[in-house]
Amino acid sequence: MFDLVIENARIVDGTGAPAWDGWVGIRGDRISAVERAEVPPPEEAAWSIDARGSVLAPGFVDAHNHSDLAPMVEPGFASTVHQGVTTVVVGNCGISPWPNAGAVECAQMVGGDPEVLGLGWPSFGACLDAMAECGPAVNIAALVGHGSVRAEVMGFAPRRPSADELRAMRALVAEAMDQGAVGFSTGLIYVPGIFAETGEVVALAGEAARRGGLYASHIRGEGEPLFAAVDEAIRVGREAGLPAHLSHLKCETRPMWGKADELLSQVHSGGDVTADQYPYTAWESVLSSLLPQWAPVERVADIAAADRERLRTAVEVGEPTFQSGVNGVGWDAIVVEGSADPDWDGRSIAALADEASCEPFDMFVRLLDARGETGCIGHAMHEDDVRTILADPEIMVASDAMAMSPGGPLGTQPVHPRNYGTFPRVVGPYVREGVLSLEVAVRKMTKLPAVRFGLQGRGAIEVGGFADLVMFDPERVLDTAGFDAPHAFPDGIELVVVNGRVALDEAGTRARAGAILRH
Repeated sequence: MFDLVIENARIVDGTGAPAWDGWVGIRGDRISAVERAEVPPPEEAAWSIDARGSVLAPGFVDAHNHSDLAPMVEPGFASTVHQGVTTVVVGNCGISPWPNAGAVECAQMVGGDPEVLGLGWPSFGACLDAMAECGPAVNIAALVGHGSVRAEVMGFAPRRPSADELRAMRALVAEAMDQGAVGFSTGLIYVPGIFAETGEVVALAGEAARRGGLYASHIRGEGEPLFAAVDEAIRVGREAGLPAHLSHLKCETRPMWGKADELLSQVHSGGDVTADQYPYTAWESVLSSLLPQWAPVERVADIAAADRERLRTAVEVGEPTFQSGVNGVGWDAIVVEGSADPDWDGRSIAALADEASCEPFDMFVRLLDARGETGCIGHAMHEDDVRTILADPEIMVASDAMAMSPGGPLGTQPVHPRNYGTFPRVVGPYVREGVLSLEVAVRKMTKLPAVRFGLQGRGAIEVGGFADLVMFDPERVLDTAGFDAPHAFPDGIELVVVNGRVALDEAGTRARAGAILRH
């Protein structure tokens, strides 16, 4: 007898094959039967669900996520599960909660105290064990972050590592890979990753290569330095001998608008290279990402006082080795979130400066001086480029988000709507508008990332595979979160199954059956 049968479904199996009508039977955490409608389902099952023609697909795999500490603060992964996501890949952008220097940054991202959250683990494996003990609602695969490794060994020193320091960093990457990391990530626009030269990244990525992992990168620039930054990521993969993966592919700032086809051509001609994308025209990051490497956030007020014009030029215009995110969009496109004053949140720096009767750059310095790391959203991409990249069948979908819930620890402040709406936005509006087919969209969100990140048995509806599934109404599924009201669950996601157990249905959230997926 099956534990669960889902019948009368329109099955989109994740491989890209045309949809077909049928049913799926589950025993334990595995799919035990996949049959076409002509074969009647068994009369007896512990639980039978009538899909009534809704689409049944593999659970979505979020290839770029920042819910590293969600097991400790949001173990229900509400915003994740409500999107139909059953697996997340964390440790992106060079940030992972191990080594322990990274735990501090991860705690800051969720507004928590490392000691209160019980952070600080003797090994990467112990960090994964702690995640598992919290009973997450979704599966978690983890990368080890370059920034966290570098900060552990070198602090935030803006220089090359010594031979001993490089050996120490290599040992940490090797340890993480041996204990379950699926790869090695960088965030080369963030401190301390911004200080690393390509040779350092190649050396560390080589430890992941020797253990069958991949290299995932938030590249060094996504505005005018975009093509050079992509070349660097391709070089790292080639010289280190491992697959390269580009995070949140985009053409940022007006000078780069209209270059999506050229960007895709560069990616596809780069060898063993893949990429992911979130389907929005705005990014979400921190204000310090707009600073050049010679201006650390903790000293920005002093630097601005001593050499204000140089810093202003670097931030607003850019430098030969640094391209600011303000260039080509303007201060009115940079919206503040998580600042020292809640009244500032959700408003552009240009508007805040106008109210304070000062220049936008002066307001920028004031924001950083008041709190240090401050979140922001930048409206810097063009919808045509978003659609061009989304239509590419080989570019994955990823949220670049954190798990949260309305009213939860992060559920009251302004955030990017991608935290709640990324995947429904693709299989809903973009599919209905003809940007891509449903079968292509599902493959980009399931089988494609599962294979790339080595998540065996995930990403497809097939006998013997893990029973991670999502059921949705293709005519009704819709992201309802917006920039003005971001904390809103999507419509049309009717059922989510994780490892054979129902995580979400019409009654609400249910079992937390996620697993830690070790390499």
